Amino acid sequence: MIVDSAIYRDGRRTDGPADLSDALAEARATGDAFLWVGLHEPSEAEFDHVASEFALHPLAVEDALKAHQRPKLEVYDDSLFVVLKPVVYEPESDRVSTGELMVFMGDSFAVTVRHGEGAPLAEVRRRLEADPEVLKHGPTSVLYAVSDAIVDHYLDVAAELQVDLEELEADVFAPTGGNPSNTAERIYTAKRQVLEFRRAGGPLAGPMARLTSGSLPFVSERSQPFFRDVNDHLLRSNEQVEGLDRLLSDMLSAHLAQMGVRQNDDMRKISAWAAMAAVPTMVAGIYGMNFEHMPELRWVGSYPAVIVLMAGIVVTLYRVFKRRGWL
Repeated sequence: MIVDSAIYRDGRRTDGPADLSDALAEARATGDAFLWVGLHEPSEAEFDHVASEFALHPLAVEDALKAHQRPKLEVYDDSLFVVLKPVVYEPESDRVSTGELMVFMGDSFAVTVRHGEGAPLAEVRRRLEADPEVLKHGPTSVLYAVSDAIVDHYLDVAAELQVDLEELEADVFAPTGGNPSNTAERIYTAKRQVLEFRRAGGPLAGPMARLTSGSLPFVSERSQPFFRDVNDHLLRSNEQVEGLDRLLSDMLSAHLAQMGVRQNDDMRKISAWAAMAAVPTMVAGIYGMNFEHMPELRWVGSYPAVIVLMAGIVVTLYRVFKRRGWL
């Protein structure tokens, strides 16, 4: 459905015809105006009407309808097509989800298509309308405002993930160690969230670098400083995500190493107790063979002497193992 449609002239929003064809003709007639149409999960019939009015390329139209695209920038004869992936952090579940946002730019028009609940554009439109100097750059200002809002939110989500990973790191290195299986599951889940984040910001580096070059059609040459600023924020966000991914890998390695150390400690304790149990078992086994001619069988003090001997050996082994840290 069409969420909003307006003509912007000299950096100001103006009333225009409700019909898209008439509105686009009016925007092109003055030369200093452009039409911005915003859609949210349009049906095929709705978008076919928009595509025919703006002469959008069929391949770009197919991508905009089906969604599930990676961030990219495509140049067609009559338009520029950019795919962005907004990221949303859900604090209740510590989960990262992504949506999709497509921007079409052409001669005196900008069309935005949003899929998912992430990155609503109403606030972006209001903020842009409050800055006429930016709006004077024409349709390029729409692409800048949308990409700037999405990339700035990347930094916010990266900060939220950093807090979650610091808490997870504290649990991993806690003295008690927590539940090993639960810790490994939490690390793996966090790694999946970071991977989802990387799929949104990583591929966007190429299109953003092209936008900063100023050699693309339908992109104002005066917009290079704006896109450079967005690109700087994107690079910082991608560096943070790479750091989070490396931290999770190191955390998983440390957790596995800790599990190995704890297993070795357990095996040493088991071996120590088994050694202490083996001594009396051996002595009792020897004197339980019931041979007729065995030393000390008829000696009155043999039983207490053997008991004292076994207890002495066990106590000695216990003290040795305790001193070495096995128990």
